[in-house]
Amino acid sequence: MLKLEARPEASKVMSVMSPVLALAVTVVIGTVLFVLLGKDPMRGLYVFFVEPVKSVYALTELAVKATPLILIALGLAVCFRSNVWNIGAEGQFIVGGIAAAGVAMTADKETGRWIVALVLLAGVFGGMVWAGIVAFLRDRFNANEILVSLMLVYVADQVLGYMVYGPWKDPAGFNFPQTITFLKSTSVPKLFPGFRVNIGLILALIAVAAFWVLLFRTYAGFQLQVGGLAPAAARYAGFSSRRALWTALLLSGGMAGLAGALEVAGPLGQLTPYVPAGYGFAAIIVAYVGRLHPVGIVFSAILMSMFYIGGELAQSRLGLPKSLTGVFQGLLLFTLLACDTLIHYRVRWQAARPAPPKPAAAALVSTAAAATTERAA
Repeated sequence: MLKLEARPEASKVMSVMSPVLALAVTVVIGTVLFVLLGKDPMRGLYVFFVEPVKSVYALTELAVKATPLILIALGLAVCFRSNVWNIGAEGQFIVGGIAAAGVAMTADKETGRWIVALVLLAGVFGGMVWAGIVAFLRDRFNANEILVSLMLVYVADQVLGYMVYGPWKDPAGFNFPQTITFLKSTSVPKLFPGFRVNIGLILALIAVAAFWVLLFRTYAGFQLQVGGLAPAAARYAGFSSRRALWTALLLSGGMAGLAGALEVAGPLGQLTPYVPAGYGFAAIIVAYVGRLHPVGIVFSAILMSMFYIGGELAQSRLGLPKSLTGVFQGLLLFTLLACDTLIHYRVRWQAARPAPPKPAAAALVSTAAAATTERAA
């Protein structure tokens, strides 16, 4: 029989291989799912894992999807390493988009390209303010940051709805809930003509390097991680838990806000009720699949982007519901949690031992043996 046996120490190999194993299990379960839905499993896997990377245009679209996931997941990795559970990055993403839109709509035909920097900074500021509410309530009233940050997502969504259905609604937009289309001077510069990918990808890669330096090469990053791994040791060393709380949440909120600004001033070009795309929640999975490491986050963001694009293609080409994207994301998360067990435990085969005789049976055997001995005597 199979038995889980505790390892003397955590396995570094399984820490790296666990996401790979989780992906393999997800693919196997996905294959079964396609069969149950009456679809060709090879065609389904092709749509999810080959179509998104088979051409230059597909790769640029993959980069468009991966950019916000990378930015948000980097901020969340700092939070989670600091033992601060920011589950509301989606709300900070929305507020960042709202703040960026507010600045973008002030532009006129005379405005220069310099306003793009203000648009992005407004997004960062909006996300930091929204995350700052969580930090203040946790710091001042010891409120649970999981609940507070999560509930603020729905508040942000309501604020977005109010703005696009109310004061910011485009009067020439045929009554659709959307703002005016932003002027070209406010749009985020594209990297290549004819493709949607923009400088947000460059900013994301720069952020990856910056967060790697912060986490693994600075004293401030060391303080954050010690506070997360061993709060008692951090207090004994004189590290401020309040500073760690505010730093982690403001960084995370700022990155989510930047992602929101890049989305609004980039591919969308206006503010609509469809700004919330689930990136804030998907980035939680991205952060954990990437092992809370900046470089790992890049690869997991690419994988998650393939799920997004694959879900859209499965809807149009295979007639499957778009919610299949969420199914694959959930499968990846749960299989990762299961495979992470192997970091601290190993699977052993243990031969089944024969059960000891029951007391009554043992007494009967003993009596029979004694009788046999007497006859022999």
